Amino acid sequence: VQLQASGGGLVEAGGSLRLSCVASGSTSNINARGWYRQAPGKERELVAGFTKDGRDDVVDSVKGRFAVSWDSITDTIYLQMNDLKPEDTAIYYCGAIYHTDDLVLKSVWGQGTQVTVSS
Repeated sequence: VQLQASGGGLVEAGGSLRLSCVASGSTSNINARGWYRQAPGKERELVAGFTKDGRDDVVDSVKGRFAVSWDSITDTIYLQMNDLKPEDTAIYYCGAIYHTDDLVLKSVWGQGTQVTVSS
């Protein structure tokens, strides 16, 4: 499984951005996928995600501002970010947990995409 993320950029506070992450390879083996972010000097944290059965959730800190969606046809997961705040500035990564054909669980990351929110 490979992940390709895109869509970051520089935006003013209150603005919006949409991130995209396309999965390729053995995508039917993906158990869960989501968006994470890592701000300078902080650990990577989960922002939003999907399970294989389609359940989605976002963390409380972005609830009401961010929404995650998944296009199963193109195997793309999106993160719509509205009302962005300077504290949302981070490198955003898409990640997935998948199983190999012999049922070994593995994780994979896409390349990060920088989101910078100016005040």
